[in-house]
Amino acid sequence: MKYGIVAFPSKKLQDLANTYRKRYDPHYALVTPHMTLKDPFEVDETEVHKISEALSTIASDFAPLHIHASRISSFFPVTNAIYFRIEPTEQLIAIHEQITEAIPFGDKKHTFVPHITIAQKMTDSEHDDILGQLRMTGVDEEETIDRIHLMYQLEDGSWTAHETFRLTGER
Repeated sequence: MKYGIVAFPSKKLQDLANTYRKRYDPHYALVTPHMTLKDPFEVDETEVHKISEALSTIASDFAPLHIHASRISSFFPVTNAIYFRIEPTEQLIAIHEQITEAIPFGDKKHTFVPHITIAQKMTDSEHDDILGQLRMTGVDEEETIDRIHLMYQLEDGSWTAHETFRLTGER
């Protein structure tokens, strides 16, 4: 099965992201707006218990995540994805690194860039037009996230939570 590890922002930030995703993200119906902490990976069912134990340990080590969605950016020219940039804090980088070390499944596809995708899979001209419009609107939202989630992919391509872990540590 395919799994991933994410943090969901508040309903307010999700609603803001969804105002764009409804129009510009073909994955809108498959997954709630989120910040990916570990890219999707394939794992045998027998490994899920070990992953849950590792995430439980990590969650007990880290305090709730303070995030700041500071601007609208793009992964162009790698992909035509547009996103809310989440400022990379020491805490976010540390939790990502600890998750990556503790759960060594899947290939690391790219450098960790904390973000919430709001548009993807567009042509180059659509990307340029939409990015220009969205940058004028901008984003500036700060909040605290107190849970991380182990997600799994269903047969229809949608994602759902397998387990949720409350961040209760000091780090």
